[in-house]
Amino acid sequence: MRIDLHCHSTASDGTDTPAELVRNAAAAGLDVVALTDHDTTRGYAEAIAALPAGLTLVTGAELSCRIDGISMHLLAYLFDPEEPALLAERELVRDDRVPRAKGMIAKLAALGVPVTWDQVERIAAGGSVGRPHVATALVELGVVPTVSDAFTEDWLADGGRAYVEKHETDPFEAIRLVKNAGGVCVFAHPAAAKRGRTVPESRIAELAEAGLDGIEVDHMDHDADARDRLRTLAKDLDLLVTGSSDYHGSRKAVSLGAYTTDPEVYGEITRRATGAFPVPGTGGA
Repeated sequence: MRIDLHCHSTASDGTDTPAELVRNAAAAGLDVVALTDHDTTRGYAEAIAALPAGLTLVTGAELSCRIDGISMHLLAYLFDPEEPALLAERELVRDDRVPRAKGMIAKLAALGVPVTWDQVERIAAGGSVGRPHVATALVELGVVPTVSDAFTEDWLADGGRAYVEKHETDPFEAIRLVKNAGGVCVFAHPAAAKRGRTVPESRIAELAEAGLDGIEVDHMDHDADARDRLRTLAKDLDLLVTGSSDYHGSRKAVSLGAYTTDPEVYGEITRRATGAFPVPGTGGA
């Protein structure tokens, strides 16, 4: 089985619609794909309706969190999307995205970069507005060559010249909310140092004690040394190890299935989840 547990659609900051995402996942030879848009479940219905036969969909979301001033992302799988407390928290985060983007645009204007809200809104195309949309605007204007090049201290990285904070959930609270909604929690790309400061291992140990289920190890932003360290940490803390592409369509230079999760780990995730179940494809439209 080929299993990719971290993918984005136009419901947040990917470039594939949810329907295109599942079709492309099947074409890439995947058996299981997770839809994990940022702080939203808005793409579920379209993805399920289009799900090809032979492909299983794991519903999820990538939750924006912050600990000790460090931004971190929590992959939540197979939770009840209508559970009121988790839904309310996701809405708080999502609703703060527009004023945050406008704040970044204002900072860019002060730096002499003419990004506009209309431009960013066009790029987002109805998805949850995020830094990648502002980064794409910088690419369109020729300020940086790629989206990744916008995530530096010069521009949009944490603490960068045009960075603006947004509402982010305390990860201990996020774990509690996801667990209460029947879901499973995995720390996304925990050693992605080029994105900014990373969470110390001592704090990851505390998150494990609070119910964190796993850490994403095999990821494009982790080099070989980082993966080795994370595997050792996962073993020490009895955490599941996942691998995922973090696919964003054409917005990032990574393919669906570039990194995958072991079928036994996937089986354990599905066994732990009680809020929702994987959806088998029956040949969608």
